[in-house]
Amino acid sequence: MFLETSRYFRQKVVDIVIKDGRTVKALTLRRLADVNGEPIVIKGNDRLDIIAQRQYQNPTMFWHIADANSELDANELVKQPLRVIKVPVK
Repeated sequence: MFLETSRYFRQKVVDIVIKDGRTVKALTLRRLADVNGEPIVIKGNDRLDIIAQRQYQNPTMFWHIADANSELDANELVKQPLRVIKVPVK
């Protein structure tokens, strides 16, 4: 269902019954592990994919940065220039 590089690759899929009686597939919640990270300062045009490219040479690894920080919306991480966020050490 998900590519090996997806954050959801190993996530369990379950069947649930919704209000109208239909059964749908849903992912179980992921438990985020506490990770060590290197602090970086957000610059004006930074996006998570740009930071991932700079740190890991792979923009699709943006979700590793999102997971390492407590923000629910990944875009909020880079919205404020000069904010310090944690980037996991590869």
